[in-house]
Amino acid sequence: MIKMVRLDERMIHGQIVIKWSRILNVDRIIVANDAAASNDIVKKSLMMAAPGTCKVAIKSVAGVIELMKNPKAANHDILIIVANPKDLLEIVNNVEGVTRLNIGNYGRISEGAGTVRKKYTTTLYCTDEEADIFREIIKKGIECNIQVVPDDVPEPISKIFK
Repeated sequence: MIKMVRLDERMIHGQIVIKWSRILNVDRIIVANDAAASNDIVKKSLMMAAPGTCKVAIKSVAGVIELMKNPKAANHDILIIVANPKDLLEIVNNVEGVTRLNIGNYGRISEGAGTVRKKYTTTLYCTDEEADIFREIIKKGIECNIQVVPDDVPEPISKIFK
């Protein structure tokens, strides 16, 4: 059912449309993001960016957790996208059947004055608190790699967050 859960602060964009949705052969893309779910302009922008080959839903994190409990979800091949590590952990803790996590682009876009992030890779910057969230995810034993596009060699986050 869930092909992959991806952390990418840009949510739906070219890498998702051209690469990931095709290689995963998904028929549903679900964005789990409270801010996007409550902003009609952001929702419309994400829908316009989405591939025409998939149905797309933009919901709150709680809404996605509830949606994944619906037995009808088992009939679909789903890519869930979250925009931050906190939401990634929330999905991992509350959605059954998550076996693959992908870290794409995170942390280069500042969330406001005073946010200080350390560079871990060219596409991953984290605060100390976010790094701790990744360490917590590693303890769960779910496959979790940094891989911006499918052509990249996946790098286990366990090598970065020890």
